[in-house]
Amino acid sequence: MEVSALREELDSMFLQLLSDLEELEAKRAALNARVEEGWLSLAKARYAMGAKSVGPLQYASRMEPQVCVRASEAQDGPQTFRVIKADSQTPEELGPREASLRRRKGPTKTQESGASVVPQDPLNWFGILVPHSLRQAQASFRDGLQLAADIASLQTRITWGRDQLRGLQKRLKELDPGPA
Repeated sequence: MEVSALREELDSMFLQLLSDLEELEAKRAALNARVEEGWLSLAKARYAMGAKSVGPLQYASRMEPQVCVRASEAQDGPQTFRVIKADSQTPEELGPREASLRRRKGPTKTQESGASVVPQDPLNWFGILVPHSLRQAQASFRDGLQLAADIASLQTRITWGRDQLRGLQKRLKELDPGPA
C-alpha cells in the first residue's frame, strides 16, 4: 500500500516538475522579448535625441537603486526571489530599530535625512521632455527585471523539486526492488 502511495506522489511531483519546466521556457522567451524590446526602444531614443544625448555621460554622479532583489527561503521549500522598491521595507525588516532609549522632544536627525532622500527618476538625467521610446525602454527593462526574478525563483523550485524527486525514487527503490 505504501508503495502505491509513493508512486502516486512521485507521479504528481514529476508532473509538477514538467509544468515548471514549461513555465520556465515561456518566461525565458518573455524575458528575451522584453530585453530585445528595451534595447530597440533605447536605440530609437538615441536616434531621436542624438547619439551623444543618451549615454553614460548623462548618468548621475550618485546613482541610487530604485529596486532591490530580495531572497527569502521557506523552512521546507525552495528559495524565492522578489523585486521590491529600494525605499520600501519588508516585514522581516520592520520591528524595533533601536534597543536604547530615545529622546521624544524635538526632531531627530534621522527623520530629517530620511525624508529628504527621494529616489529620482533616472529619465530626468536625460532632460525634462524625454522621448516616449526612452520611457518604453525603461518599462521594458523593469518588466525584464521582474521576469528575471521570477525565472530565478522558478529555477530554484525546479532544482528543489528534482532533488525531492530523486529522494522519492531512492525510497521507492528501497521499498520495491523490482522494476520501477
